[in-house]
Amino acid sequence: MSRLPNIVFILTDDQGAWAIGRETPEIVTPNIDRLAAEGTYFRNAFCASPVCSPARCSIVTGRLPSAHGVHDWLRGGNVDLSALPPAMRPFLPDDSVAVDYLAGMPSVFDALRGAGYHLGLVGKWHMGDSMRPRPGFEEWTTLLRGGCLYKHADVFAGGQARFIDQYVTDFFTDNAVRWIDSRPKEPFLLSLHYTAPHTPWAHEQHREDMLRLYDDCPFACHPFQPVHPDQVGTCEVGDTEERRRYLLKGYYAAISAVDEGVGRVMEALRRNGLSEDTVVVFAGDNGMNLGQHGVWGKGNGTYPMNMYDSSVKVPFIVWGPGLVRQGAVVDNLVSHYDILPTLREFLGQPTGEGEPLPGESFLKELTEGRPPVDRRLCVLDEYGPVRMIRSRTHKLVFEGIRGGHQLYDLIADPGETVNHFGEPAYADVQRALMAELDAAFAEYTRAPFSGAKAAPTGSGQMGPITREGEDVFHPEIVLFSERRKDPY
Repeated sequence: MSRLPNIVFILTDDQGAWAIGRETPEIVTPNIDRLAAEGTYFRNAFCASPVCSPARCSIVTGRLPSAHGVHDWLRGGNVDLSALPPAMRPFLPDDSVAVDYLAGMPSVFDALRGAGYHLGLVGKWHMGDSMRPRPGFEEWTTLLRGGCLYKHADVFAGGQARFIDQYVTDFFTDNAVRWIDSRPKEPFLLSLHYTAPHTPWAHEQHREDMLRLYDDCPFACHPFQPVHPDQVGTCEVGDTEERRRYLLKGYYAAISAVDEGVGRVMEALRRNGLSEDTVVVFAGDNGMNLGQHGVWGKGNGTYPMNMYDSSVKVPFIVWGPGLVRQGAVVDNLVSHYDILPTLREFLGQPTGEGEPLPGESFLKELTEGRPPVDRRLCVLDEYGPVRMIRSRTHKLVFEGIRGGHQLYDLIADPGETVNHFGEPAYADVQRALMAELDAAFAEYTRAPFSGAKAAPTGSGQMGPITREGEDVFHPEIVLFSERRKDPY
């Protein structure tokens, strides 16, 4: 190919790495599975934080949350309330002034603009100031906040904020297909960010045809487990077998609707003669537990936050005929913060951009393949003072809230059931991982954004951090065990 390819970046919301048909055959995702079979499938891809806004900000900037300052999902700063129609304002009570949380930070969008790409965004943004198109974007159709009702979503489309009563997954797919059919100037980036399969999972929120796919599903993927003692009450919880099956059916239906959208986008590329000139990336923003370890939710499904692989591993597929390896499966560890270095190497741009970043390019995995390698840095994750470092063989979780540190032997115990922290037999491994964790955060933290000094609760970030230790987080922490005592 003599010119740069188009890029379609499809990002889902709260879809664990396990939540595709390739990994869990109960889930109906033929189009996503086909992408994986025809492209390069990453079996060990990780987010940088197991909650949406910090993870998305790390994708865009290549920085850890301790270097971009977003440590929880953004409850405030999404919109300027005065810019909304009066009828919409009561539905966004936590927003008052729009905040650009990533102002002045180099991004993947800067790299693409610098290479001559035309940019379009359809779907969830959730990195602040949702109604303001960023430089270079010719399409800007966004969700106003981070979550929504599937059949009454609040969006910014056509230059105005409004509610839509179309199923929101289909609305985003329709707009993405429309943009492809309009033959945007090439090369282009289309970022298609679905809100699915984020809650709500109530069946009245989802398409009946998608729900019917699971009428006879045994839901045997992960059997019922007692609810984790640290489970919070902010996520829908399958605390009975009946409730578990009900919620899984809604979650699966949301994923299958995304899969249908992926198929429609791929058909639009074929219809417009763009298949041979386009790279399609399919990824999740963070992982998700639906009963694994007794947890319902992602990292903030518990308090203190958890770093189970089911919370931090995400689906990640790259498809592009003649551009990436076909049918390849990559076991090497990669992370969201590797995306920007990979993109810069692909575009022939300087990889440093004047600041050290934790990521490494995985371009060789896409084009040549390479044997199992140990990274210069292991995979890092953080959720405020809860930090994780993971190699191919071990995981250390430094839990800086109440000191419940964890060390898992991932070879002997891939299910993370036995905590070896403090055991003499693991002292050398623990010491080495702790030293690497400390060194990495010392190198990549940027004042005043240190997560070690932040105190997110999992209930949302209300505004930007302007000084170390600033309390900008919603204070609510309600354990599920406590909420269950309240009348329904």
